[in-house]
Amino acid sequence: MADLRKRRKTNAKPALNFPVANDLHYHSNQALSLTEKLKALRIMDILGSKQDSRPGQDGWRHKRGEASLSDVHRSVHVSSHGSKLRRIAAFAGPGYMVAVGYMDPGNWATSLAGGSKFGYALLAVALLSNLMAIVLQSLCARLAIASGRDLAQACRDAFPKWVSVPLWALAEIAIIATDIAEVIGTAIGLNLIFGIPLELGVLITALDVFIILYLQKLGFRWVEAFIITLLGVIAFCFGVQIFLADPQWGGVIRGFFPTTEIVTNPEMLYLALGILGATVMPHNLYLHSGIVQTRAYGDTLPEKREALTYATIDSTVALCFALLINASILILAAAAFNANGQTNIVELGEAHSLLSPLLGLAIAPTLFGIALLCCGLNSTVTATLAGQIVMEGFLQMKVAPWVRRLITRAIAIVPAAFVTIWYGDAGTAELLILTQVVLSLQLSFAVFPLVMFTASKAKMGALVAPRWLSTIAWLIAVAIAGLNVKLLMDFVSG
Repeated sequence: MADLRKRRKTNAKPALNFPVANDLHYHSNQALSLTEKLKALRIMDILGSKQDSRPGQDGWRHKRGEASLSDVHRSVHVSSHGSKLRRIAAFAGPGYMVAVGYMDPGNWATSLAGGSKFGYALLAVALLSNLMAIVLQSLCARLAIASGRDLAQACRDAFPKWVSVPLWALAEIAIIATDIAEVIGTAIGLNLIFGIPLELGVLITALDVFIILYLQKLGFRWVEAFIITLLGVIAFCFGVQIFLADPQWGGVIRGFFPTTEIVTNPEMLYLALGILGATVMPHNLYLHSGIVQTRAYGDTLPEKREALTYATIDSTVALCFALLINASILILAAAAFNANGQTNIVELGEAHSLLSPLLGLAIAPTLFGIALLCCGLNSTVTATLAGQIVMEGFLQMKVAPWVRRLITRAIAIVPAAFVTIWYGDAGTAELLILTQVVLSLQLSFAVFPLVMFTASKAKMGALVAPRWLSTIAWLIAVAIAGLNVKLLMDFVSG
């Protein structure tokens, strides 16, 4: 019997680390009541969850939850046996949805002002902004493919709640600011084409939710097709307008090379900061990291590397297209307004009314209005998806897309309707500028976490960003933060 007891003691399982667990293990052969056992197990769960909240071996505080945009996650087939061109084509789409944010009505206002005031000189700033955007959007794709998280989920899983909740609030404010710009842009577009009063146009914009719902029912590829079609219409409109404006192409080419005057001239610097601030949009970083996961790429490292390559090609090509549109707005303003002595064009309605007499054809302002309306509709779709990604990612709270859309659109319509009723066109121009300032302030709170995550070997594994890329990304993040502080100081000082 003594030998048997000794053998049992030797083979006994080691006690668990938790005091309550040890107590439960010690009394495992005792007649504990069911209530006592449940209470002990509950305390074990709480203690275990506290340990799980610390950073794990993979660098994240929490395990990955539900997939981003779960209703369309991995819904677009990617053939593993098709040609390389076919696989690249399968990844085409998300980049163009991201590109929409780089040509929203807020960008129009800054590009028109820069082109009319300083001609082609600020094209270099548009190019620099676009290069920054290409780097940041490539990091979004890297984060999504390497970690399986969008940026909102990554913030939730990497930071404690006292950090992630304020980041969520700032992201929501940015989306509302974006939505206000879309409301104003769409309303102005309806006014320019159909003569609908701005006040009524603002209310009509609430109906665009039904377009999004219908497209999402058809499938995510239909959403992308809708976006790309409208982008084609925008490109055609600006192509015709630039042909009519007949710019000085030598001046256009020289404009892409920066000059010291951009820094030494305070007024030019202010507009340059406005173009930079209006170009890189915070909601785009959340959006891209979510929608890139709609592709059904594999889970092996070679498949992920291939997916990252093709997703980066998609976003880079699409952002070059966005540069083409933004540069077209600036070139049109320089050729049509600056060359004819109109150097203070800041309102979209004013630009529209001047195009016909300056270019000599009545179709020019119509094309301008169509392009503006298409930009507003495009931005509506992408802002809705970004809002869904932010809410689900940060809060793990699911809301029907139409409910989400109506809530954000209602919040956006109130200030837009108030300003258009009481202040008219001049007020909408001021409100557009204010939304760009709000977006600029929020931008760093999305950029810095993105750069931190993608530079972390623990979080990204083999797909961690190379050191040279991380260095460039950190420089961009610091530059954006500095420029936004400067923009804020100028805005406050008047």
